[in-house]
Amino acid sequence: MTQGVFELLKGAPVLPVVAFQTLEQAVPIAKALMSGGLRSIEVTLRTDCALEAIGVLAREIPELTIGAGTVTESAQLAAVKAAGARFAISPGLTPDVLRAASEMEFPYLPGVATASEIMMGISHGYRQFKFFPASVAGGPELLKAWAGPFPDIRFCPTGGIDPTNLAAYLALGNVRAVGSSWMLPAASLASGDWREITNRSRKFVGTVLAAKAGSMSA
Repeated sequence: MTQGVFELLKGAPVLPVVAFQTLEQAVPIAKALMSGGLRSIEVTLRTDCALEAIGVLAREIPELTIGAGTVTESAQLAAVKAAGARFAISPGLTPDVLRAASEMEFPYLPGVATASEIMMGISHGYRQFKFFPASVAGGPELLKAWAGPFPDIRFCPTGGIDPTNLAAYLALGNVRAVGSSWMLPAASLASGDWREITNRSRKFVGTVLAAKAGSMSA
């Protein structure tokens, strides 16, 4: 199996999730996130400019670890890799995409919301998954329950995660990172308020550090 996404992220516990509305947003938003202490990004394939934005970021900010999100078809894997993404993430999983990512040896995080989906991923050689939509699919309690039958499986919960519930996720042994768009409010994106994105990123990172410090002293 190829390198896992969590290893690629080098222990970064927060993955900002962004849907660029215009290509011009890509670099300033990425720089605002980095100024706030975030060194990776998931660019979702929900907008027409997503692939081009990945290419621009890969060329102009090579130190940023760029992933492509909302990958739902196997053909998209080759497209995002060619654009410059270093990994891919899906909201769910299918045998076709699981096989394609494995054959390409491309770091890939399939999405799961049930034990059956985890088992399907395991049968294709995967041990790392996105848990989505985390807040409505069972939250930290479901992840705790999964730790029993799946002790060696690791997750990146995404969906509804913000500073108020972040610590509950990071306290779990089977969580390696969390995905969130909390640091990217729609109003700031629309107005170009990059400073607010940096400030919210710093707050999110600060909450992570506090949560880690609390778990070490417990």
